[in-house]
Amino acid sequence: MEMEPDFPRTMGQQFGRRSWAEPWKIKTVEPLRIISRAERAAALKAAGYNTFLLRSEDVYIDLLTDSGTNAMSDRQWAALMMGDEAYAGSRSFYRLEAAVQQAYGYRHVIPTHQGRGAEHLISRIAIQPGQYVPGNMYFTTTRLHQELAGGIFVDVIIDEAHDPQSQYPFKGNVDLDKLQTLINQVGAKQIAYVSLAGTVNMAGGQPVSMANVRALRELCDRYGIRIFLDATRLVENAFFIKEREPGYANHTIAEIVREFCSYTDGAWMSAKKDSLVNIGGWLALNDDQLADEARNLVVVYEGLHTYGGMAGRDMEALAVGIEESLQEDYIRARIGQVRYLGELLLDWNIPIVVPIGGHAIFLDARRFYPHLPQDLFPAQTLAAELYLDSGVRAMERGIASAGRDPKTGQHHYPKLELTRLTIPRRVYTQAHMDVVAESVKSVYDQRERARGLRMVYEPRYLRFFQARFEPVTE
Repeated sequence: MEMEPDFPRTMGQQFGRRSWAEPWKIKTVEPLRIISRAERAAALKAAGYNTFLLRSEDVYIDLLTDSGTNAMSDRQWAALMMGDEAYAGSRSFYRLEAAVQQAYGYRHVIPTHQGRGAEHLISRIAIQPGQYVPGNMYFTTTRLHQELAGGIFVDVIIDEAHDPQSQYPFKGNVDLDKLQTLINQVGAKQIAYVSLAGTVNMAGGQPVSMANVRALRELCDRYGIRIFLDATRLVENAFFIKEREPGYANHTIAEIVREFCSYTDGAWMSAKKDSLVNIGGWLALNDDQLADEARNLVVVYEGLHTYGGMAGRDMEALAVGIEESLQEDYIRARIGQVRYLGELLLDWNIPIVVPIGGHAIFLDARRFYPHLPQDLFPAQTLAAELYLDSGVRAMERGIASAGRDPKTGQHHYPKLELTRLTIPRRVYTQAHMDVVAESVKSVYDQRERARGLRMVYEPRYLRFFQARFEPVTE
C-alpha cells in the first residue's frame, strides 16, 4: 500500500480546527540567545540548582513567572509619558483610582509597590494575633504575611483541588462545610476573614465559580465574617466562569469581574499579572475605617497614599492595562496559548494538572518522577532538568515552596508536587510553546535517570526564592 506523503500541516489542521493567531502584532523585539548545554550545566550548578538564582541572560525561554514579565502595549508605553510624578495628589493616582473602581467596583483604592505590599497591609489591619484565616489553598507570600501578623492559616478548598487528575471545572471553590466546621470549632469572632483567591495558583491555576462565591457570601453574612479577595488573576477566573458556568456565556468579562467582586469586602492585587504591567499593585476596600487604617499604614511602609510605592508613570500604565485586560479577544488568546501548550503535552501522555488552568501549565512531578520521594524535591529536580535540556526556565511549586510549619519546624508536605511553566502575557509565540513542549517531552523520556536534589542552604522565609541544592549522587 502506497503511503501518503507527510505534508506540513498548520496548527489548526493538527488539532482538527481552524488556526488562530495572537490578537497583536510585534512592534519591538528583544533578542534571545541559547547557550550550550555545557554552559547551562555550569550556570545551573552556580545557581545551586535553583532556577530563581539563574541569570536571565543565561535563560532562553523564561517561564519562571508571569509576574511583571508581561509585554506592555503601545498605549501603555504612551501612558508612561503622561505620568504625573508629584509627591502628593498625583493626577496619575486619580486615573488609577477611577480605573480600579470602574473595573472592580470597590470604593477605596490604596496603591502599593506590588501585591505583597497590599498583602502586608490587609494582614496588619485585619488580623488579630491568634485569629484564623481560612482560605482556598495557601499562597506563599499571602500565608507568610498572615502568619507574621499572628494569624493561623486553614485550608478550606474543596478536596478535588488536591487531585491533579480531577476534571472538576471549578477546583478553586471553597468547601463551605469545611468553613462551617471551622466556625463551629473556634467561633466566628476568631475568624479574621476568609482569604479567597481567584484562579488558585497553587492548585494549578484553577478557578472559583460564581455560585461558590455567592454561597460563600451568604454563609459569611450569617456570622459577620468579611471576605477579602486576591484579585491577581481574577480576569482569567472570569473567563472560565463565562466558558463553564451556566448563565454566563453571554456576559462580558468585565461584567463577570464586577459581579464576582460584589460578593467580597475588598481585594488586593498584584498588578504585575492580569493588569499587564511590570510593577505595581493595590489594596481596595469598601469599609471606611479599614481604608483609613490602610492609608495610615501605607505611608509608613510604602509611600504616600496617592502613590504607595509606584511612580506616576507606573500608575498610568497600570490604568491602561486594567482596561486592556478586560478585552474579550485578549483574554481568549491568553488562555488559548496556555491551552495550546497543555494540549501538546496531553497528546504525549505527559502528566499535568487538569483541567488546564489560566496562567500556566503545571507538570505533575509526583507522576513524572514516581521513584523520587518528596524529600528529594522532585518538582525542583524537574525544573533543573528542563533548564539543562533546553534553557527553558520553570518554577517549583511543591515541598520547597510549601516551606515549614512555624511551630514544629517540620516540612509542609503538600499533596501537589508541581513544576510550573508560567506563560508571560503577550511575550511568546506558538513557536516558543513548541520548543517548550519538545523539551518537556525530552526530559520525560529520560525521567528514570533523575536522582533528585538535596537542600544545602535554606533561608528563614520563603525559602524557594533563595534556597540552594545539590544533586543526589548516592
